Amino acid sequence: MSEKNTNKYAIVDLEATSASSMASIIQVGIVIMQNGQVIDEFASDVNPHQKLDDHIIHLTGITDQQLAQAPDFSEIARKIFDLIEDCIFVAHNVKFDANLLSEALFMEGYELRTPRVDTVELAQVFYPTLEHYKLSHLSKVLNLDLAQAHTAIEDARATGQLLFHLMDKIASLPRQTIDLLLTFSDNLLFESELVIRDAIRGQKHELAKEYIMLEESGIVLRKPLTYKNERKLSQDFETNIALLGLETRPKQEKFAEAVRKELDNTDISMIQAQTGIGKTYGYLLTILAQANVDKVVVAVPTKLLQNQIMSQEAKSLAEIFNINFHSLKGPQNYIKLDAFYQTLLRQDSNRLVNRYKMQLLVWLTDTETGDLDEIRQKQRYMAYFDEIKHDGKLKADSLFKDYDFWQQSYQKAKEAKVVVTNHAYLLTRMEDDHDFVRGKTLVIDEGQKMVLALEQFSRYQVNLTSLLQQIHRILDHGNPSLLQQRLLENLQFEISHLIQEHQQFPQKQYNRQQLDCLLQTITELEGESGLVKMLSPLQTPLYSHFWLETDYYQEHRVSYLKASRQELLKLSAYLPSAQKVLIVSATIDIGPEVDVADLLGLNQVHKVSLPMDNLLNQAIWIDQSMPMIGVVSEEDYDKAVAKRLQKLTKTEYPILVLFTSRKSMLAVSDLLDLQEVHHLTQEKNGTAFNVKKRFDRGETNMLLGMGSFWEGVDFAQQDRVIEVIARLPFDNPKDPFYQKLESWFSKQGKHTFNSYSLPMTILRFKQAIGRSQRRPDQRSAILLLDNRPLVKSYGKLFLKEVSQEISLERTKFKTFNEDIQTFLQKES
Repeated sequence: MSEKNTNKYAIVDLEATSASSMASIIQVGIVIMQNGQVIDEFASDVNPHQKLDDHIIHLTGITDQQLAQAPDFSEIARKIFDLIEDCIFVAHNVKFDANLLSEALFMEGYELRTPRVDTVELAQVFYPTLEHYKLSHLSKVLNLDLAQAHTAIEDARATGQLLFHLMDKIASLPRQTIDLLLTFSDNLLFESELVIRDAIRGQKHELAKEYIMLEESGIVLRKPLTYKNERKLSQDFETNIALLGLETRPKQEKFAEAVRKELDNTDISMIQAQTGIGKTYGYLLTILAQANVDKVVVAVPTKLLQNQIMSQEAKSLAEIFNINFHSLKGPQNYIKLDAFYQTLLRQDSNRLVNRYKMQLLVWLTDTETGDLDEIRQKQRYMAYFDEIKHDGKLKADSLFKDYDFWQQSYQKAKEAKVVVTNHAYLLTRMEDDHDFVRGKTLVIDEGQKMVLALEQFSRYQVNLTSLLQQIHRILDHGNPSLLQQRLLENLQFEISHLIQEHQQFPQKQYNRQQLDCLLQTITELEGESGLVKMLSPLQTPLYSHFWLETDYYQEHRVSYLKASRQELLKLSAYLPSAQKVLIVSATIDIGPEVDVADLLGLNQVHKVSLPMDNLLNQAIWIDQSMPMIGVVSEEDYDKAVAKRLQKLTKTEYPILVLFTSRKSMLAVSDLLDLQEVHHLTQEKNGTAFNVKKRFDRGETNMLLGMGSFWEGVDFAQQDRVIEVIARLPFDNPKDPFYQKLESWFSKQGKHTFNSYSLPMTILRFKQAIGRSQRRPDQRSAILLLDNRPLVKSYGKLFLKEVSQEISLERTKFKTFNEDIQTFLQKES
């Protein structure tokens, strides 16, 4: 760092008897910095004249005996004040340290009036893509020296290094971006602007060659990277795996050989392979090694898995072989620069929104994609991100028409060797662009999930909660005509009535006639284009079934009106132009009478089933002592789940808990909070992608998840893991999709539960437990809390199918808690 930075900084860290404002200081660490150099340090224990609780002793390593020998704060107050009174006070979470130290000094007759800088807040602005901003995490990401965490002087030194990094990062940014940032710096909670101005002192306005400045807006973007020349892959799979620094696996090689053979087959190929064998590398390396393969499209079930492939397999293949990958998502995943620019022009009173503007200005100098998923903490204020996300439209006179991220993504999808997308967007793209897969090799990973993706694609939904809010705003502030007012009030009444009826009768469904009044009001609305656009698709004759669903969140709920078509969609309608279609699945046969190809509407299919091996490093226990689902209330069942999870934490093994219901997951999470059990919960603590990364890093030993965690997401970081399944993932018989299937099966004289629902439940269960068996040396203990297989008529088939690959025992929880210790401690 140059000597242009003239401010003097006192980087302070305190350890205290608690996190309360009434706490007593037990340790002080101070580092004085100027011109990028440490010029002084001070460290001392402080005698609080009270006993420490066990939590503080465990956290800091400080003992009562140690503090009994320490000076009173009064003995060191003058030295501390003289050291920092002419400095800028810096701390990681400065409010706590500055307030506590200022009050302690004030009690000794010293009034501290130094400006304050918070490195948490600065890190949030200048490192916008991090999941969280604890000093320990930042130290790991930025390679700061934090040898003894929660020692005051070590934390102060690490915070000083963080300040160095922040000032270097700020100085490296284009001056034009910094100038824009400074227009919002009043929204920082403390005087952190002083650090920004200090870091750029003497900085030139000349724009570095890697940036583009959009003159009229002042926004600076990073120039898009050009694709590198690809390297040829070896025809030998084992050689390619070795070049990636990976070890070969016999089952993976067999799978790769099956893929190679199927590439010569003109029919659609379906390959069934066991989970945990490394299928992604298996098909990617094999396909990319073929000289006649031009372009590849890979579709996976979820955006979470899409992100996972891009951050793992795609990244490795790009680094070693220069393979050009592109992750393609729907337009709403990308920032719309026009919308973002409009928010820069207005004054928002919300500090958090303004800080997001600062984060995004920094992020735009670094992102190559414009994918808003890169902003890890956007869930804290989703309303703002809903405002700036892309809608797929771009005006001809847009300031950003040549730099629009969605347009760039569309173009990159044409140029890249491999496009990775998700099932839902693949269907959308193929419907909008019939040539999207023309002449390409299409891989549909987890093919059985495409059945549900087709159903979701055939549906339409309206967020009724958001719609009511919009109507309310128009009635209060929109000055509608008398006729419009009456129509909006009528619409408001109809929607409120639907929501109230749904709360009383959650399973109720509607036909078009029953929603006639609502649909008629939509046709008469004029001038409210946003509302009409949202509701008008419901009028199409395509949709025949209507129902409501509600999502439950921490402090609110959201109701949706959903519409579905009468018939099942067929995947075959979208595939004729592909050069080769390869469907990879954990199963081909859903049951004895039906397979995945039937449900996808595929006819000419060549099927390959690879042998399944017994999984010796996994074992399943069914808890006989759990209350029976359907006999006890949901509340009591959730309490029983939480009670067992609390006891399992004592094993100190990582615990993955899978739920089928968001409501149940959040209820159990709240119960764990009351028991002070440290854990992460999907949506409550971040997106699925974020909480998984935090769990993998060992931030906590327990993760509660649902949805995408049931299949396709690997938990390979944990050597030993306990996986708890709260209840079996049965289909809801009242779901319109299930009712469609009932109609489809009944025409063939088949029973839906036996032919589809039970086999699919077994499949989902197998895939769920496969999440924790990703390496030969990994061991996982599975606890199924749902004991219905032990008493229901279908139980024999469930137990037979599951125990074919994995040992299964019936037990009581107390016994399980003892057995897993023995099982997980075995050598693999």
